Amino acid sequence: MPPNKPAGTDPARTLALLWRHSLEPSPTRGPRQSLTADQVVDAAIALADEQGLDAVTVRSVAAAVGTSPMSIYTYVPGGKSELLELMIDAVYVRAERPALEKLGWRKRIMAIANQNRALYAAHPWLILASTSRPPLGPGVIAKYEYELAAFDGLGLSDIELDSALTFVLGFVAANARSAADAAALASTTTLTDEQWWERQAGILSRVVDPTKYPRATRVGQAAGAAQGGAYDAETAYRFGMERVLDGLGELVERRKNAP
Repeated sequence: MPPNKPAGTDPARTLALLWRHSLEPSPTRGPRQSLTADQVVDAAIALADEQGLDAVTVRSVAAAVGTSPMSIYTYVPGGKSELLELMIDAVYVRAERPALEKLGWRKRIMAIANQNRALYAAHPWLILASTSRPPLGPGVIAKYEYELAAFDGLGLSDIELDSALTFVLGFVAANARSAADAAALASTTTLTDEQWWERQAGILSRVVDPTKYPRATRVGQAAGAAQGGAYDAETAYRFGMERVLDGLGELVERRKNAP
């Protein structure tokens, strides 16, 4: 079986792997394994953190743990796709979850947004690994339970709770993706954003007529001066999260005032 070409991912087997620490150990036959699934997953996470998700292959993980590519399938039979699910859940298992109970609802939701943003910063590959079918392991379930608690006492229905959380996390993921794109662009050029705009200023002043594009000229100049460039992830995050919270605030008020 060639590396990264497993026979197929079995959802039931993957779920058992995700919950392996909670299940009764099954008797094994044959020689004792020299590695554990945790060691394989840890090696894959380290590779993804350092070199990106494309660097994670059965062959590269095997090299990192000092074994053969075929041996990796002993621990992760489904290959890279199954390994990715284990990686995501492992990151979520280890995430810190500070107490939220004493905070107001806006601060609770901002706290979970900030925690997710920090996860994306620490593990940028998570942005690419997000899926509409999340791995239903202990990390994902614990994260979901914890984040839903941020909405306690707001009078939302269960469907609204799920949608509200999806709304918040969707914004955070979009901001993290834009921030990663900006960082990747910055790493490929020797110019800072400020220097890049200075290089454009001379030509733009000759070709862009402020009387024809008054809003673009005025707002662009103001934003560029304030942010040091066309885009600033921190500014976009702060502004966007305030609007997300404002929008949720309107829903909360409607539920409180409902007859």
